[in-house]
Amino acid sequence: MSTPETSRFVRVRVELVLEVDDNDALTQAALRRISDDADMPAEERAHAQSAVTEDTAEALAYLVDPFDLVSEVPGVELQQASWSSEQVDYDPDSPEWDLAEDDVDDQEDGERVG
Repeated sequence: MSTPETSRFVRVRVELVLEVDDNDALTQAALRRISDDADMPAEERAHAQSAVTEDTAEALAYLVDPFDLVSEVPGVELQQASWSSEQVDYDPDSPEWDLAEDDVDDQEDGERVG
C-alpha cells in the first residue's frame, strides 16, 4: 500500500450531534479548562470566559479537542485540525439528518466509510 503514488496523509471527517442536558456543568467545565490554560493571555482568557458563558456551543468547542481523538493512535501524528460547534434544531426522524446518505456519496468517491 505504500507505493510512491500513495499519500501518507489521510483526512478523517467526523460529524457529531450531541445533546446537552446540563448547560451549567458544560459551562463550568469549559471555564475550568480556560482557567487551567497557563499559556492563555489575560485578554484572551476574559474573552473566552465570556464566550463560553454566553454560548453552550462555544463551551463545547473549548472542551472537544481533535488531538485527544488521535493522540493515542500508534503510527500517526496530527498535522492539522479544525472544528466548530453550533446549536442546531435536531430531528432524528428528518431525512436531513440521515448520515447514511453522505456515506453513499463518499463510497462513490472511493473512500471507505465505517
